[in-house]
Amino acid sequence: MNQPPTLLSRYRALIIGLVVVIVVMGVALIILAIGRAGTTVDLGQVDVLENSSDECVTCHREVSPGIVDQFSHSTMAAAEVTCRNCHEVESGYPGAVEHEGSYVLAEPSTAKCEKCHEAEVAQYYQSRHSLPAYVAVAGSTNLSANLMAMYQAIPEGSFAPDKGRNAIAAIEGPVMTPFTCDNCHSIGAPAADESVGRCQKCHIRHSFSLEQARKPETCNNCHIGPDHPQWEIYQESAHGIQYATMGSTWNWNAEAGNLSVTDFPAPTCALCHMSGFGTTGTTHDVGDRLSWFLFASLSQPRPSWQDNRTRMQSVCFECHNENFINDLYTAADAATQHVNDWVQESNDLMAPLQEQGLLTIAPFDEPIDFTYFDLWHYWGRTTKFGLWMQGPDYSQWHGAYPLLETMADLREMVNDKLQAAGATP
Repeated sequence: MNQPPTLLSRYRALIIGLVVVIVVMGVALIILAIGRAGTTVDLGQVDVLENSSDECVTCHREVSPGIVDQFSHSTMAAAEVTCRNCHEVESGYPGAVEHEGSYVLAEPSTAKCEKCHEAEVAQYYQSRHSLPAYVAVAGSTNLSANLMAMYQAIPEGSFAPDKGRNAIAAIEGPVMTPFTCDNCHSIGAPAADESVGRCQKCHIRHSFSLEQARKPETCNNCHIGPDHPQWEIYQESAHGIQYATMGSTWNWNAEAGNLSVTDFPAPTCALCHMSGFGTTGTTHDVGDRLSWFLFASLSQPRPSWQDNRTRMQSVCFECHNENFINDLYTAADAATQHVNDWVQESNDLMAPLQEQGLLTIAPFDEPIDFTYFDLWHYWGRTTKFGLWMQGPDYSQWHGAYPLLETMADLREMVNDKLQAAGATP
């Protein structure tokens, strides 16, 4: 005859059941974590070149071990890309220098990257990050015929915006510009072989980290400060707050080309402007999804703004509904035009001085030149960037307010010049 279970045996059974449940849940969480990590291999501390007998590796482990360590943990090294693949060229190659019996490029040009990344380079060549970035500071005088044709075929090149930054760089001179303007604008500098750009400005050599290129701090290297404060605007936006508080949990090494809200619950700079996300394909043309030339004094729609808008909105649709997106774009379009109207008002204020020859010929040699420039280049641009990226403090107190304050200063300076010359408005 079976005895009824005792209280002790029941307690033991309960404990065993709870242990089984905990183990099963633990295994499930591990499987979920592995699935969330995607298919991209995280090299971690694996030294791909640990046993390499390559002459470049063995020599540079002694003379520049940091560079070798970075490269040996990279996906490039894991893909069996060698130092010679990127650096070695023929003896007569433009920019080549002799090195240990070979000829190398100390800094590989975009032409070298293009051998493996043809589509990415072609997209980049059409972007503002290519020649337009360089010409904005260096000017176009020294461009070859081929480079000039390339520049003019790019939307920003054909638009040919204000050249004020080029004038400022010329005044500051070559002693200063390597530490100032050139540091960022060299992203579009031509190389000796007439390929354009410096991929390493975004893909920091020699690690070529996917996570590093995707994180907004990389863009912060240049997109910061009073004339293009995208980093600061992003930080105060709802998107930036999510990144700051939750970004450590995002899937930074997810396989490129088809990212989802599971990988990135909120956007970064790269996700909005470059990444393959939802139904939008990957691009290295950072203007491919933009509707306006926001950087210009008087913003105009881009030539393919409707298609660009469709691509950007398809990114937005992964999180937001149609009414929200349409309302935002309608309001931001109107606000952009309103800033244009303010900038046009400043142009109208300056017109009598220009028409009556009351301004000096040289740029930036009197206070009114700086005031006029600041109005659109700092405050106008910041207002527009802030409203599109949803950073209200930058749209208002770093944008619209100082713009109107500067307008009042400009109006007074114009009137003083007219009165001093006995001229009429």
